[in-house]
This record gives sequence, structure tokens and C-alpha cells, in this order.
Amino acid sequence: MHRSNTATATASAPARIGPLSSAPLPGADGAPAATAGRSVLEGAFALLNALRQEEGAGVTVLASVCGLPKTTAYRLLDQLVELGAVERSAGHYRIGPGMFRLGHRWQPHPGLRSAAERPLRRLAAVTGMTVGLAVLHQGQTLILDWSTTADVPPPVPDDRQTWPWCTAAGKVLTAWAEPGLPLGPLPRAWPDEAARIREYGAAYDREEVLEGVCCTAVPVYAADGVPVAALSVLTDPGHRLERLTDPARRAATAITTALGRHR
Repeated sequence: MHRSNTATATASAPARIGPLSSAPLPGADGAPAATAGRSVLEGAFALLNALRQEEGAGVTVLASVCGLPKTTAYRLLDQLVELGAVERSAGHYRIGPGMFRLGHRWQPHPGLRSAAERPLRRLAAVTGMTVGLAVLHQGQTLILDWSTTADVPPPVPDDRQTWPWCTAAGKVLTAWAEPGLPLGPLPRAWPDEAARIREYGAAYDREEVLEGVCCTAVPVYAADGVPVAALSVLTDPGHRLERLTDPARRAATAITTALGRHR
């Protein structure tokens, strides 16, 4: 039995909801609100982005953060609540399950999630460890999926999806990435390490990001030979990371093969 964070939140959509207009919402006096030229969609996404940082905030705080009139923010939040994109409790707001369902299906390459599902479970069973599928997004390691056996608790928080680029998975993808990624200052030794990663086809993280957690990662290639994701195996400092490289490579090859069939 395996546990994965791909479980879908259960929430029913409302039976009816009026369309969102692209015109500015009226203020309390019936005149268009001063939204600095923003459309309704821009205002709604501004509120959703604000909720990433201000989860549990009230409408006054959210309106201030987004630069929206309070009446406009309240109306947008009300519609987002009806759509299931936002949840409201005692006048406070947070991201809702509707956004979870939509966002959790994002993938940088067609068919990547479905191609990785079985190899992930198989690798977790073979190693007895937690394994993850990650991509590099806006200079950070973004975890698409975790998989672990039922009797092995994940070594990282289930609800944390983004990590620094310098995880083992992030190193793998950064080593092949085009110049210009927003990574910030790179270590002076990085060019040499990146060359070794490309030559050996694997990267390691020895408690560099999280104390007590070590990781082996290998690239997952698309049919054109370009890495589109990284497969990682997480363990504790007592294990030799190099021993996990071959099982991880076999799983990554299975994903690459499945991606080729998906074309």
C-alpha cells in the first residue's frame, strides 16, 4: 500500500454561478470602483496571490495588500467562495479546494504525471523510502508528487511543495538548464559540480537543505533527450546515496519510455 499527495480534495461546485464580467466592479455608490484599470480577473488573481502570503486574513487586509477598494475585494472574494476557489470562516479567508484540484494537475510536460505514477510507486517499494518527482519552476524546486510506502513516514512536510533550487532534484535540472534562471548568486564551485552532474547523470544532497534528510536525484528525459523533471529518493544520513542511483535511474528510464508512448 502506498501513500501519495495526489489525493483530490472533495468539494462540490455550486449549482449556479453568474459569469464574471471583465468590467470594473461598481463601488458602494454604484459607480465603477477605482481598481487602477484592473479587470475583474486581475483583481481575483491578485487576491488569490495575496492569500498565499496572508492565509486567514480578513477582507480589509486583503484589499489593502491588493490595492483594491474594500467593497470590490469583498465581492470578488464572495464569488471565489461560491466557486470553491476560496474558503471563508468567521470573516477570514484561505485558498479553497477548487484551487487545489486545478493547481495540482499542473505539469510542465504532457503526460508527465501519468507516466510517473507507477514508476514512483515501484521505486518507493523497492527502496522502502520516500521518492519524489520534481521540476524547476521560477528558480525553485517544485514537487509534483510524493510516493512512499505506508509504513515509512515522509521525511519532509506533506504540504510543502516548493524548495530551494539546491536540492538534489533542483541541482539535476539546473545543471541542464538554459542560462537566465532566477536562481540568485550561485556558489563559485557550481560550474564544476554541474559538469560532474551532467557527466554522471545524478546529483546528491547531503543535509544541505534539511537537517537529517539526504537525497539522490536523476533526470527524467523527454523524447528529445532534454530533461523535463527529476526523480529523487530521500533517506537519512545513514544510507549511502550512491547505492540509490541505479534504482532511481531505472525508474526514470521507465518514465521516459512512457513519455515517448504518450506522444
